[in-house]
Amino acid sequence: MLIRNAAPEEMGFIIGLAASEGWNPGIHDGDIFYEADPEGFFIAELEGRPVGCASAVAYDDNFGFLGLYVVRTEFQNRGIGSQLTERCMAHMGDRTIGLDGVVENERKYQDVMKFTSSYSNLRFEGKGGGEVPDDLVNVREVPFSQLLEYDRRMFPAPRDAFLKRWINQPGSHACAVLEGGELKGYGVIRKCVSGYKIGPLFADDISIAERIFLALRSTVPENEPVFLDVPQPNRDALMLAEKYGMSACFRTIRMYKGKAPDIDLKKAFGVTTFELG
Repeated sequence: MLIRNAAPEEMGFIIGLAASEGWNPGIHDGDIFYEADPEGFFIAELEGRPVGCASAVAYDDNFGFLGLYVVRTEFQNRGIGSQLTERCMAHMGDRTIGLDGVVENERKYQDVMKFTSSYSNLRFEGKGGGEVPDDLVNVREVPFSQLLEYDRRMFPAPRDAFLKRWINQPGSHACAVLEGGELKGYGVIRKCVSGYKIGPLFADDISIAERIFLALRSTVPENEPVFLDVPQPNRDALMLAEKYGMSACFRTIRMYKGKAPDIDLKKAFGVTTFELG
C-alpha cells in the first residue's frame, strides 16, 4: 500500500469519491482546491489501484484544514484510513488544524486525533429564483486587496490563490455590497453535482447578508436546489435560512486541534466549503 501526493489530473478521482459519499461537491472544486495547496492532497494506492483519498491544506505556517477523507467501502477496515491520517497530520506539522467532520465520526476525531469540538454547521436546502435587489456590484469590481482584507476577518488564514480562483470559476456568480467605497459583505454561488451552493456568505449584518443571498439565489432557475451551510452560533444566519423556507438537511461538527482561531462568526452567514473551511 502506498500513500502519495495526488497529481492535478487526479483531482477528478478525489472529487468523484466525495460525490459518491453524497457531499455534493462543486463541479469545478477539484482544480480550485488544488490551487490552495498542491502538496496537500493525498491518494491511497493498493496494488497500484487508487482506493482512498484525503486532503490537508496548509494555508500558511499557522493554520491548515483537513477534508475529503474517503476510503472506498470495499477497502475499509484495512488500516488505509489511519495511514492517510498520519500523512495528513505530518503535512500539517504544528499548525492549528480545522475540519468539518460528519457527526458519526466526532468521537473518533476527539479520541484518536485529539480534536476538540467547537460548534455545528447546518446545511440548509431551498429553491432558486426570486428578484435581484438593487445596489449590488460584481465582486470582481472590488479591489482584490480589499476583498482579501475583508475575507480575513471571517477566515483564519490568508487564502489569496484559492480566493482568486473561487470568485472567477466558470458558471459561478459573485456579488458584493459597497457603502461609501467600503466593503460590507460578499458571497459566491457555484454549480454543484446537485443544484447550487452559496459559500462564502460574509456580511456585516443580516440585512446586508439578505441582499447578497437574494441576489445569488436569483441566478438559479426556479425549483433548482440551493444550499447554504450555516455556522449554528450565528443566530441571524439561521433566521435568514428559515425566513426563505430553507430546511436543514445535513450537519457537520467544526473541530480544531490547537487553539481555535479568532474569527468573527457573527459575520459568517455561510461557510465557503466543508472540505477547505
